[in-house]
Amino acid sequence: MKVQIINGPNLNLLGKREPDVYGATSFDTFFQELMKKFPGLTLTYMQSNIEGELVNQLQQSGFESNGIILNAGAYTHTSIALHDAIAAVPAPVIEVHISNVYAREEFRHKSLITSKCVGLITGFGLLGYELAIQYLLSKQKV
Repeated sequence: MKVQIINGPNLNLLGKREPDVYGATSFDTFFQELMKKFPGLTLTYMQSNIEGELVNQLQQSGFESNGIILNAGAYTHTSIALHDAIAAVPAPVIEVHISNVYAREEFRHKSLITSKCVGLITGFGLLGYELAIQYLLSKQKV
């Protein structure tokens, strides 16, 4: 089973950026832990601060992967292009946010991508990625 993780803007700063909100672990360190927890999966990861690169990755992975875990960061609240890219691909996409976006600023309460995702996980820190993988595994046809 192939699962693509896609992280949006500023998530390359995990472990350094606002550790009280996002934690003290870098995503690279966390990704190594994920690969150890799920050795039977082919996990791939990309991060970009550029909206078009995220769209390109969704389009490519959406036809090659069994599932996509997307933390679009701030683009969650602004990107019709990501909304349309999610709608265009057959792979299920799970929206993940490290912080509880509904406990933060009002502008973070509106997601333009949720309606095209199979689900939303928010506020459980990096554990949200693992929960998304567990969901995808539960839907895998044996």
